[in-house]
Amino acid sequence: MDSLRMIETWPVPTAAAAVVRADGTVAGTHGPAAQRFALASVTKLLTAYAALMALEEGAVELDEPAGPEGSTVRHLLAHTSGLAFDEHRSMAEPGTRRIYSNAGFEVLADHLAKATEMPFPQYLREGVLDPLGMAATELEGSAAKDAVSTAADLTRFAAELQSPALLDPSTVREATSVVFPGVSGVLPGYGHQKPNDWGLGFEIRGSKSPHWTGETSSSGTFGHFGQSGTFLWVDPQAGAACVALTDRAFGPWAVEAWTPFTDAVLAELRQ
Repeated sequence: MDSLRMIETWPVPTAAAAVVRADGTVAGTHGPAAQRFALASVTKLLTAYAALMALEEGAVELDEPAGPEGSTVRHLLAHTSGLAFDEHRSMAEPGTRRIYSNAGFEVLADHLAKATEMPFPQYLREGVLDPLGMAATELEGSAAKDAVSTAADLTRFAAELQSPALLDPSTVREATSVVFPGVSGVLPGYGHQKPNDWGLGFEIRGSKSPHWTGETSSSGTFGHFGQSGTFLWVDPQAGAACVALTDRAFGPWAVEAWTPFTDAVLAELRQ
């Protein structure tokens, strides 16, 4: 795909990108597909998928208590537990505000570890990474932000998100639909959004503006971006997903570069 060559103009030392269609075929790649990059908050997609697996296995339930008083697994996944961004303190009643929280995902991983009687990195490895052949992907610390991976591995995960084999498709549809609709909050790097739509670990584009995806992205687009200059989106209307990994921290450069890049990818997919 010619549009992927746009990453060559990004002001980053190294970048890799790939597009995978809903049928699992790779439409295009550019850059070092086997190079490992820090994912930052794209890690949360992997953690959420492991949580959904624990749900299907019966190890946890979405509405069981987890986190601060009144919070549940569902609240933690949807960033509505009330926990602060990087501190284990409550800032709001559960379900009332979308407070993006690394702490919430760390609490979630601890909860899953106890429920499955297995260290969370091991559960993620055995349940998600190994079955998908993601051998280069590893969780090296926080379940909110400390995974490393490659563009090649994430294309496998993006294919799974579009045509689930590890989970029932209905579980993925629920996870990528709005949870606690109408809740507002701050989307890191893009300001206050009302509403700030989120699913179960997956950010949902909805009507957000500004946003890190494209101006032509469908409202049903879901995924995540990371402060390490990374993103993964799935646009069901386009029938494709896109992965981009860099080794430069998110900043104004990404706000300027990512939207026209995504629009170019979507335009090429429509040809």
